[in-house]
Amino acid sequence: MMTIWGRALPLLLLAGCSGAPDNGELAEAEARGSREAAENGRIECALEGAKLFDRTCTVQEMSGADGAVLVVGRSDVGYRRLNITTDGRGLVSADGSEPAKVAIVGDGMIEVTVGADRYRLPANTGGAT
Repeated sequence: MMTIWGRALPLLLLAGCSGAPDNGELAEAEARGSREAAENGRIECALEGAKLFDRTCTVQEMSGADGAVLVVGRSDVGYRRLNITTDGRGLVSADGSEPAKVAIVGDGMIEVTVGADRYRLPANTGGAT
């Protein structure tokens, strides 16, 4: 024989769920995850022609003969070296085999495409979109 609590408990648990996600909470959680990933040297990337981005690539800044160099990528796919320019272009391929294409994708964010690989990096975009 089921007690009143045995029948009411599932209903109480369901009542606590609204069914619809809170968009503000989701946006806050995503922003928090992005900040934590960036602090850990992780950036969004879509490698080898992938359509969707994931936050599995690393970024590291190093000093090179021609100035600052970013090393971006993932160990199981490979890395790319990008020179940071001071002439307004943003980044160029340090390896020279394939050119880097830079596009502003949001306030403070650029997308760098080299071959079939795409990387999203924080940048000083001056508020452009």
